[in-house]
Amino acid sequence: MSAEDALKLAAAATDIYVAKGKKVVHLNVKKDAPDAETLTNLLVGPTGNLRAPTLRLGKTLVVGFNEAMYEKLIS
Repeated sequence: MSAEDALKLAAAATDIYVAKGKKVVHLNVKKDAPDAETLTNLLVGPTGNLRAPTLRLGKTLVVGFNEAMYEKLIS
């Protein structure tokens, strides 16, 4: 998925969780109001495509893998 499509996917979310290694970033889209550059830096990898794995749970977007994050969000 291209960076442009990733931004469209993010625009439909109310919460975004991004795992980068052991660090997890949580954005409340309405409260935090991240700009396109911030979202692109979080969601898009060095290939210019949406980072994997990516999971959409209702209006929550989860990008990257962190076991504790998945346990919290899925259980």
